[in-house]
Amino acid sequence: MEVGSLPVELWRLILACLPLPDLGRCCLVCRAWRELILSLDSTRWRQLCLGCRECRHPNWPRRPHLPPVSWREALRQHALASRTWTQNGSDLHSSACLHLFRRRKDRRVWHAGTIAGGGYETLRGALAAAGPYDKVVLHAGVYEEQVEVSLKVPVEIVGLGKLGDVSLLVSFDQQCPTARLCNLVFMPAWFSPVVYKTSSGHVQLDNCNFEGCQLHIWGPGTCQARFCSFAQGSSAHFLGVAISLMDSCEFSGGDSASVTVEGAPVSEHNWAFKHLVALAKTFTMMTSNGSTEISNQGGKDSVGAGSQVNTPLEGVNTMEDWNKQEVDWEANWAKQKGGGSLLPSQDGTVIEEDGMETSSESSEDDEQEGEKGTGLKLSYDQHGLAHLSKANTPDSSAFPALLSLSAELQRDAEARDLAALVQGCLLRRCLLRDGKGGVHLCNHSQARLEANVFRGLNYAVRCIQNAKMVMLRNEVCGCKASGVFLRLSAQGLIAENNIHSNGEAGLDIRKGANPIILCNRIHSGLRSGIVVLGNGRGSIRSNQIYGNKEAGVYILFNGNPVVSGNHIFQGLAAGIAVNENGRGLITENVIRQNQWGGADIRRGGDPVLRNNFICYGYSDGVVVGERGRGLIEGNHIYGNRGCGVWVMSSSLPQLIGNHITHNRLYGLAVFCRKDTESAVSREGYRGPENFNEEGELMAWESDIDSEDERFSSRRPITVALVENNCISHNEAVGVFVKSSEPLNVVANMVNSNRGDGVSVIQSAQLTRLVGNCVLCNGWTGVAVDRECRVELRGNGVYGNNCHGVCFRGDGLIVENDVVGNNAVGIRVMDNADVKVLRNRVQVLRGYGISVKERVRGVVQENLVYQSHSASTKTPIRTNKQNLECVVLNNSLLTPRLDTLTVTPSTLPAHLAITMTNRITASVESGCHNNGSIFCSIL
Repeated sequence: MEVGSLPVELWRLILACLPLPDLGRCCLVCRAWRELILSLDSTRWRQLCLGCRECRHPNWPRRPHLPPVSWREALRQHALASRTWTQNGSDLHSSACLHLFRRRKDRRVWHAGTIAGGGYETLRGALAAAGPYDKVVLHAGVYEEQVEVSLKVPVEIVGLGKLGDVSLLVSFDQQCPTARLCNLVFMPAWFSPVVYKTSSGHVQLDNCNFEGCQLHIWGPGTCQARFCSFAQGSSAHFLGVAISLMDSCEFSGGDSASVTVEGAPVSEHNWAFKHLVALAKTFTMMTSNGSTEISNQGGKDSVGAGSQVNTPLEGVNTMEDWNKQEVDWEANWAKQKGGGSLLPSQDGTVIEEDGMETSSESSEDDEQEGEKGTGLKLSYDQHGLAHLSKANTPDSSAFPALLSLSAELQRDAEARDLAALVQGCLLRRCLLRDGKGGVHLCNHSQARLEANVFRGLNYAVRCIQNAKMVMLRNEVCGCKASGVFLRLSAQGLIAENNIHSNGEAGLDIRKGANPIILCNRIHSGLRSGIVVLGNGRGSIRSNQIYGNKEAGVYILFNGNPVVSGNHIFQGLAAGIAVNENGRGLITENVIRQNQWGGADIRRGGDPVLRNNFICYGYSDGVVVGERGRGLIEGNHIYGNRGCGVWVMSSSLPQLIGNHITHNRLYGLAVFCRKDTESAVSREGYRGPENFNEEGELMAWESDIDSEDERFSSRRPITVALVENNCISHNEAVGVFVKSSEPLNVVANMVNSNRGDGVSVIQSAQLTRLVGNCVLCNGWTGVAVDRECRVELRGNGVYGNNCHGVCFRGDGLIVENDVVGNNAVGIRVMDNADVKVLRNRVQVLRGYGISVKERVRGVVQENLVYQSHSASTKTPIRTNKQNLECVVLNNSLLTPRLDTLTVTPSTLPAHLAITMTNRITASVESGCHNNGSIFCSIL
């Protein structure tokens, strides 16, 4: 019969009336008929799937309002899974040589309950009569047994009617190889809360309800539960299981963990092991190919958009809103910078003390020269740090892209092996809600959690005592405490989960736990996104961490994770906080648009912060607070509305090779105390007493072991070090120092900042500026205030808009090139006690060296280049009444009238001080409390 003889719509009406066996036979007729049968997916196949008593809606219990990808495929998967219990080859009655004709004995059906026409009155009577693989049908009613019922032969027990019509107050002990129970309600017997247990056989549970009771499976026993509901505190316990599968089950209302997995998987396996492994791998393959609804339907929202169960916190914008704000903000910022005005957030902001004070005094020294002819200008373009001045501000296209899970697995063999692990208890497509705990793993147990929803629990997953888990594509939300706990050397792979809106941290890693955390979305938490403490470790890579009320990643109490390739953004506190002796390797992350510091390091925190993009924050880029340490290397820190780097002088950081640009306040600010107005904004964390698990105060300090040296041994330092950084185009001072501790500033490029290049307004101990290039800043190149101890050695101070060096403090100015500045080259004033030795100075106007007021010290062996050959101005200006300052052996170079250029031999020489010599050069004492030593001799 040809399909084309009738309209397709009419054929569909006819075929929609066929039962399931006839539909299968029609599929075998021809390809055209098969296509017709398959086209009935949303009609007849849907009707057959929903009408099956042994299963529920394919997306129950997580999203029963959403249709599956294919109703026919869902029914096929159910049919395959429901036959697992009958695949016990040892009970087949067949000849070894005639295995093609083997068949089971004819199955009989036994009835129990109040029925017309006979049957057994009790369940125990029906089971006593049943043979292997027989079916016991229980009619509507309540069945109660006063003693434990033992299942000695394989049997199938099925409730007749709707789910709930048949209730059992029975405790089963399975002693046979296999059994199946379907469409039943289990309630605890009077003598035991355990309604079913097995230690060797396999049990299959389909469409059953458990109310206030427990299911116990001991290895090598196995269990396959599908479409079951565990309510009123019911739970499942697995001890040493090699494999068990819980698929599409619901757990609710428990006062303890809903699923407990304990003990290492036993090496002995029963007959069902290989069948369940094959079934689990099929599910895993389907999920990884994207066929699960959590990724296809529930996960359609973009970053920050929020799914149907993912409502973002009030005040946290979607990603689209943030992108629009970022574009508008950057465009407006660029326009305002071009106009030379301050940014809106800088209204009322002043550059402290010395920078503004100089302007009123500079007119005295900045007398214009009468000559209008062309003067000599020494070139300083080829200075030794020219390569740093070429760094441009990266845009969002320069951000490292988030890697997919498949890309991460290709790079990491350990993660790849974990992703393929199918052992222990497997939870798939389950809903765990409204109870104390979700899944508890302990004592070397193993579990795989895939495409589940954890909602409204105290905690979702707790993995401790060397347990190992694989957690893929789950949703964890609304937990009162942390979403996922890992403690006591727990391990595992946590990948592609949506963890949000939890009361504490999304992930809590403690006490030697070492998981691999890949490609998750961790957001909208009421505390931090990820917390690593108490010697916790872990590899945290390619995650999106955003919209959390506290730090995106919080490391403390000797926590030592690897945090790499993540995007951490839109947080309501710091992006990454490292405190209380926390460590960690933090590399190649994008940390942006956070309310507080992009990275916050304090109280013994000692991380490696390398090659990150820390940008567009509402406060400072990097905050190194009280007793903070760490290596901060190769980062791009730009576009922040506060300082690029904010350092407290009691800390000992190493800032090496960073690009600190286009920030709205200082590039680098070093303070000796907390700024009371901004202390709250820079304290991007709460105290450690808040990190208690389930309300218990834990003394984590007592658990801290010796430091883990698995990363790199950094050179020990006793003085904070700022080396080889590019600090440019910031809206205030490039390097601002108000410190009570020593500081080394070595070989940095400080250029094109709107205020001073370097401003030292307080330095109780020695601040050393060695081998830096201070270039084209909007005000003074280097400004040193009263009572500051500063050494300037081997620096190049070029082309600044005001003085080259303005020095009011005590110290040394040795072997510097001060060229092309717009006012005085080196200006020493007030009661400074200073040695000005072997410098080369050339200015466009004003004096080369100006020594004013009651300055004490020596001005000796300096070389001053005069810009105009006909100039009559004294290159070195001194106060003749000041007898405490010695000026001797200084040289003046005057160009000939026909000289327009200068030979290379007379250019400022390349700074030939090696990095080691800069740091270890001896400091000549030039600070005398009782006057200059030269004055005493004279």
